[in-house]
Amino acid sequence: MYWQIILTTAVLLDFIHVAVAHCMVHQILPRNFTLPCMLLNETILSPFSAGVVESWSGLMREHGAAETNPPLLMNEESFLCCLWSDNNIDCSLYRASMQPRMFIPSEISISASQERDSNWNIECWMKGKLDLLVCSLRFLKLHLRPDLKVNLLYAVSDLPLGDVSTSSLKGAAVAAQCGCSEYGKCECCVPSPRLNYTYIMWLKIVTGVTPLWSPLMAVKPIDIIKPEPPLNLHLEMTEKGEVRICWSDPVLMPYPLQYEVNISGNAGPNGWQVVRVALNTSLAIDNLLLDSSNFAQVRCKNHYGPGFWSDWSTPYNLKLGAEVLYFPSKILTSVGSNVSFHCIYKNKTKNVLSRKIVWWLNLAEEIPESQYTLVNDRVSKVTLFNLKATKPRGNFFYNALYCCHQNRECHHRYAELYVVDVNINIKCETDGYLTKMTCRWSTNPNTLLVGSSLQLRYYRSKIYCPNFPSIPPESEVKECHLQRNHSYECIFQPIFLLSGYTLWIEFKHSLGTLESSPTCVVPADVVKPLPPSDIKAEITRNDGLLNVSWTNPVFTNDDLKFQIQYAEKREELTWELYEVSNLPTRSAMIKVQKLCVEYVVQVRCRALDGLGYWSNWSRSAYAVVRDIKAPLQGPEFWRVIVEDPARRQKNVTLLWKPLMKNHSLCSVSQYIIKHQTSENTTWSEYVDKGTTWLFPWTEHTHTITVLAMNSIGVSSRNFNLTLSQQLSTVNAVQSLIAYPVNSTCVILTWTLSPHTYVITSFVIEWKNLNKEEEMKWVRVPPNTSKYYIYDHFILIEKYHFSLYPVFAGGVGKSRVTDRFTKVPDGYENQNNASLYMVLPIVVSTLILLLGALLISHQRMKKLFWEDVPNPKNCSWAQGVNFQKRMDIL
Repeated sequence: MYWQIILTTAVLLDFIHVAVAHCMVHQILPRNFTLPCMLLNETILSPFSAGVVESWSGLMREHGAAETNPPLLMNEESFLCCLWSDNNIDCSLYRASMQPRMFIPSEISISASQERDSNWNIECWMKGKLDLLVCSLRFLKLHLRPDLKVNLLYAVSDLPLGDVSTSSLKGAAVAAQCGCSEYGKCECCVPSPRLNYTYIMWLKIVTGVTPLWSPLMAVKPIDIIKPEPPLNLHLEMTEKGEVRICWSDPVLMPYPLQYEVNISGNAGPNGWQVVRVALNTSLAIDNLLLDSSNFAQVRCKNHYGPGFWSDWSTPYNLKLGAEVLYFPSKILTSVGSNVSFHCIYKNKTKNVLSRKIVWWLNLAEEIPESQYTLVNDRVSKVTLFNLKATKPRGNFFYNALYCCHQNRECHHRYAELYVVDVNINIKCETDGYLTKMTCRWSTNPNTLLVGSSLQLRYYRSKIYCPNFPSIPPESEVKECHLQRNHSYECIFQPIFLLSGYTLWIEFKHSLGTLESSPTCVVPADVVKPLPPSDIKAEITRNDGLLNVSWTNPVFTNDDLKFQIQYAEKREELTWELYEVSNLPTRSAMIKVQKLCVEYVVQVRCRALDGLGYWSNWSRSAYAVVRDIKAPLQGPEFWRVIVEDPARRQKNVTLLWKPLMKNHSLCSVSQYIIKHQTSENTTWSEYVDKGTTWLFPWTEHTHTITVLAMNSIGVSSRNFNLTLSQQLSTVNAVQSLIAYPVNSTCVILTWTLSPHTYVITSFVIEWKNLNKEEEMKWVRVPPNTSKYYIYDHFILIEKYHFSLYPVFAGGVGKSRVTDRFTKVPDGYENQNNASLYMVLPIVVSTLILLLGALLISHQRMKKLFWEDVPNPKNCSWAQGVNFQKRMDIL
C-alpha cells in the first residue's frame, strides 16, 4: 500500500525519468515533490551489493575523503543508483565499470517500519539575486532526532540534461551546507551556482549510524529561479490622460518576465483579486477601477520557461498615489527648447476640473493662462517656451512645477524640470606635421547633474563636410581626457585630411539623453602650422629700420600670412604687432621709434585664406644694438678753472654729460678733445672712458672742442668753448638773486650791465657749501633773465650760485650769490597769470565788443606780471585763483 502511494504521488507530480548510464535520474521541477530514501547497509543488500559498498568504502579510505563527500572519479565513479518499476524501487551503489543488472524484489528486504520513515518533501529554487540555490526539506513522518544528519551531495556537468552521464560529472561530489530546525524542516544551500549547468544531486540522511539515500535528482538552476518582487510601484499618467500603474523589474534577471497584478479594495488577505496579466512593466487602469480600489500588488516569473512566481510586492496605496499625477513626472531637456506637462488633480475624493487648475513654477512664479491647454475635463496641459538653463539651488538641480487648484491650494507633489545647456563649442586643430587632430571642449562642472556623463561622438564621411551637418544614425565614441581647467581633450590619430568629421557631445543621464548641435570639421581646414624658424633681426645702418627675416615651416607652401611682434628687451615686455602685407615674403622692414635699443622679435604664420589657426610664436630673435651712423653731435661741456700760482698756470677741468642714444646713434666709443691756442697751435686728446678731462691753461686764449666718436665716425655738430684771459674780467652781469620756492625749486633771476659783447649763452653753477658734493651746472639760452633750478635743496643750509656769461670769444666774469632772497609779496601769484590768461585771451579775441577790455588786461599783464613763474614748474604757484587776482587789478 505504501509503495502504491509513493508511485501515485510520483505520477501526479509529473516526474521526468531520464535514463543516465542505466540509472534513473529525477528532474527537479519548479514546485515541491516527494522522494523516498532507502536504507543502505550490508545487512539488507545482496552479497553483490555489499561488495559494492565495500568497494566504495575502500575508495573513500584510499582518497582520504569524508563519508559525506564521496569522490567522483573519471575512471571509477560510485554513487547511488535507483531503478523504478510500477510496484517497486531497487537501489544500489553504481560503478561505471560494473555490469548493469536489474535487481529483483527478492534481493532486497526492507521492513515496513523503514518504509514509513523514508519520505521527504523537497522544494528547490534559485533566489532572485541569483547567488544561492536553496533546497528546503521536510521529513513527512518522522520527528527530527538529535543525532539526525542531513547532507545534500551534488556534482556538476556542462552537458544538457538529457545527455548527462556519470562520466561527464566534473570533479568530486560536494556536500552543500544544510541546517535543520526542531519542526522537522531542513534547508540546504549551494552558493554561486552556474545557471546553465546541470547539477546531479542526492540526499544522504544519517540517523545514528543508519544511512538513508535518495534517488538521483537533476536540475538546471536557470529553470527554478524565484525572482525578487517587482519594485517601485507607482501611478503614472500618459499624454492622453490615461492612468497606468507602473513598476520596475527586479535586477539580474537573465530572461524576460511576465507579471500578475492584484488590485483590492483593502489590504487584507481576502480582498485581493488578479485583475490582469501583463507582459510590460505597466498596466492601464480605468477610472472606475481606480476610484473603487485602494491597493495594488505585482509579482513576476519567467515568461517563456519554467520557474517560480516571485513573492507579491509591497502593497501600494492607489488613493494616495492618485491625488496629483503629472506626465511626465520628470523632464530632461536642453536650453532653448519647449516642453509640456500634463496634470490630473484630485482633491481628496473629488476630481478637480481642468479649467480650475493653475500652474506655478517653484511656487514663486505663476505661469500665464495663455500657456494652458485643456486636454479634457480632467487633464490640464501647460507649455513652457524657450527654456533657460536651470540654476543649481543647493542640492537641487531642477525647477519644481506645481499643478494647483485655482484657489491657490497646491499639493506637495510636483513635477521636476531639468534644463541643461548643451550648447557646447567643439574646436579642433590639426598639428603642423599633419599627423593628428586634437579636439577640445569644456563645460561648467557646477551645472552638471549628479549621475550624468558626457562623451564625444563622431562620424567620418569619406570626403568634406555637408552644408548642414546633422547627427547620423551611426557614430562612434571618442575617448577624451579631462584637463586641469575642466576642459576635455580628444585626439584623432591617424587622420584623413580631406574627410569630414561630424562631432557632437552626448549628455547621458538616467532621465534621458541630450545632444549638442553637431559641427563638421575637415582636418585640412583646421591646421595649426609649425612656427617659422631661423628668425633673424637687425637694425639696418642705411635707413635705421628693423629688418626681420625667417624660414617658412615645413609641410606648408608660400600661401601664408605672417605677424611679427617686437618689443624693447627689458623685464616686462610691451609687444607691438606688425602684419606683413606684401605676400608672399620671408622678410619685413619695420620702422621703429628707437634705433639704439635691443629688440626682441617673434614671428607666427597662418594660411593665407584664413582657414586654420595662427601658429605658435617662434623662438625669440634679438636685434643686437650696433652703431647706425656717426653721432649727430658732440656733448655739451663746461670747465672748472683752478689757479696754480706755484706753476703760474691755471688747471682746467672739462666736464661733459654723456650723450643720449638718440644723439650718439647708438654708442660712443671715445671722446676727442681738440685744442687750439692763440698761437694757432692745435692738438687732440682721446678719452676712452669717463666724462672729465684735465689740462693746463697758459695761453691768452684757448679754444676747446669735444667730439663724440663711434664705430661709424665722429660727430659733425659740436660745442666749442673759448677760454680768454681778457674776457674773463668782463663784468656783464649786474645782479643775481636766488628765490627759494620749496625744497625742489629755486628761481634764479639776473640783470645785465650795458655791454657791447654778444652773449651766446649763460652757464649756471650751484653747490651746497655745507656738504662735500660735486658742483652742478646747466647751460641757459642767452635771451632769458630767469631760470628755474630743480634739485634737492635744504633751505636752512648755505648754497653757492654762480652765473657766467659766455661770449663767442670767451667766458666773462661770473656773478655770485650765496644766500636766498625772500620771495616778494604777490610775486608768487603773478608768475602763474601768464598761463591761465592764455585761454581767456584766445576766446575773448573772438568777441569784438570786449576788445578794449582785453587790451587793457594785456597791458596790465605786461606791466606788472612780466616775471610771473609758470605754475607747472613751481609748486607754490599751483592752486591759486589768478582770475580773482586779475579782477582785483
